[in-house]
Amino acid sequence: MNNTVMNLSILRLSIAYVFVFIMLIIFKARGIKRERQIIIASTRMTIQLIIMGYILMFVFNNSSWWLTSIMIVVMISFAIYNSIKRVKYNMSYELKKIIAFAMTFGALLTATFFIIIILGVQPWFNPQYFIPISGMIIGNSMTGIALGANKLCSSIEEKRIEIENSLMLGASPAAATKEIVNNSFDTAILPTMNNMLTMGIVSLPGMMTGQILSGTFPITAIKYQIGIMLAILGSTAVSTVIFVSLGYRTFFTKDHKLK
Repeated sequence: MNNTVMNLSILRLSIAYVFVFIMLIIFKARGIKRERQIIIASTRMTIQLIIMGYILMFVFNNSSWWLTSIMIVVMISFAIYNSIKRVKYNMSYELKKIIAFAMTFGALLTATFFIIIILGVQPWFNPQYFIPISGMIIGNSMTGIALGANKLCSSIEEKRIEIENSLMLGASPAAATKEIVNNSFDTAILPTMNNMLTMGIVSLPGMMTGQILSGTFPITAIKYQIGIMLAILGSTAVSTVIFVSLGYRTFFTKDHKLK
């Protein structure tokens, strides 16, 4: 096996932007007005990753618990903001607070457990491990909560009459919304499950591919990928179940009436 890392030059990297132009041509030919969004997304992705690259170089060269903690706080803050932004419905302040709590608790608990207990990283705040692994866990939790929140809000809005009828018949808010809460959780966790079903056969995940390209033996890369996917599954499940279990209550008054 060749352990030499291939250096990707700026010139060769710039050639990759041909895929953006191909996408622009396709959208233009189909009459789909997305050109501006494609250009903005590509530009933002490039700028953000370059900035993050220099930030990570500084953090890696000046390893400390407080720098790592600041990075994690910033990542979680942006994840919470994007989760709320992705929800198409107007949410109450209470529901937004629950999103923030569920995201922070689920992602941090899973990332800390995985890094300290499973990987045994020493010191625990080693940014080489803590930041990228936490990023993957936080990102997937963000997607799960956003999907769960959209499903919860839309279902309660669509089934308002059914919920009110159940309440009038004596059902508690928990019983009246049990199916909605379960469906919201299922919607949030399904993409991760589908990803796991095809992993290794249809696709090679980004983390595993990156390790192999950097010269890591495939078996080592596979072990890391299995571990991180299980951590992602756990984080998404914990974050989402906390959100849906607490979130549905914000749609009811203290005397169990639907707002």
